[in-house]
Amino acid sequence: MMMSTSRRDFLKTAVAAGGAAGLGALGGWRPYGSGSPRPKKSLSILILGGTGFIGPYQVRYALARGHTVTLFNRGKTKPHLFPELEKLRGDREAGDLEALKGREWDVVIDNSSGRPRWTREAAELLRDSANLFYYTSSTGVYYPYHSIDIDENAPVLDADPEESDDGPSYGVRKVLSERAAEAAFPGRAIVVRPHLIAGPDDPTDRFTYWPVRISRGGEVMSPGQPTDPIQFIDVRDLTEFTMTLIEGSVGGVFNGVGPLSRMSAAEMLYGIRAISSTDVSFTWVDADFLSEHRVRGWSHLTVWINPTGDYMGMDQINNERSVANGLTFRPLAVTARDTLDWWNSLPEERRAEPRNGLAPDREVEVLAMWHARDER
Repeated sequence: MMMSTSRRDFLKTAVAAGGAAGLGALGGWRPYGSGSPRPKKSLSILILGGTGFIGPYQVRYALARGHTVTLFNRGKTKPHLFPELEKLRGDREAGDLEALKGREWDVVIDNSSGRPRWTREAAELLRDSANLFYYTSSTGVYYPYHSIDIDENAPVLDADPEESDDGPSYGVRKVLSERAAEAAFPGRAIVVRPHLIAGPDDPTDRFTYWPVRISRGGEVMSPGQPTDPIQFIDVRDLTEFTMTLIEGSVGGVFNGVGPLSRMSAAEMLYGIRAISSTDVSFTWVDADFLSEHRVRGWSHLTVWINPTGDYMGMDQINNERSVANGLTFRPLAVTARDTLDWWNSLPEERRAEPRNGLAPDREVEVLAMWHARDER
């Protein structure tokens, strides 16, 4: 059924008002699953995917909030999840969206990793079948990060509409996906640009490396300078912010980054140390030495990246608009503790092959070279 012009006008007014006034009485959300007040209206939510990293948290939180959730996916990734939900089958890569036709939802959530065609085709198909379209983008749209305190009004990457889904730039693909959502849902699109997403179930092992490494104890090779900036967001904080925006019909673009205020590399590492009882020491190795020995941030010494050149402002993104509209943050210790507990629950063969982070023998080798340098 097509939405009437008057209904469209109402929705545009509601979204604009929400963006201007923030969440008003709704305010920030309490910690995940703590029994926050129910929303005034139960929403029907379609999640495109829903079984990766972010999706399951969105599903569980939406259900806890009293909403109805439908999943659309191929049924190949974690098909055992959510047997109680309606699951529509299709394949976005093949352009098979047939199961979405003739249906209506209040909200569509798209967490696709960077396929503009996927977002464009789904958004165009659903433009008259849903009220809001939520897209999970990335702060990668701002690359190169030549300034600090980058807010939502900062320029994003130039993007050719003819850019291939397999084009060379992740950030460009995210820009094109954002534009596809906004074109199909003018005034009714919500775009959130997260930084590195942390927490239990993270398939990248990036943030996870640090709680695991620090819990192992001993001399920890610490990257760059203790004062270097760090940013990340707990997947559960991102999830709650998603639902806050959706329930409040707060449209527009938001930087989904944390923590609330500036965090240094030293604050992160010592904060994680607080959850462990092992004997730990930190040796700070400067960025030039790490580069010389091919030790990289976001791959080997994850979360951290040398804050110079094209990456100067990467970990200094402005989150004021998001905070004003309801983004709240768990303490670092909670994220670290929960992530470590999750990691320790995994099968031994999975823990034996982390997907990111510095191998123990390589860390020992580089530390030895660093100390030998001091002794010369």
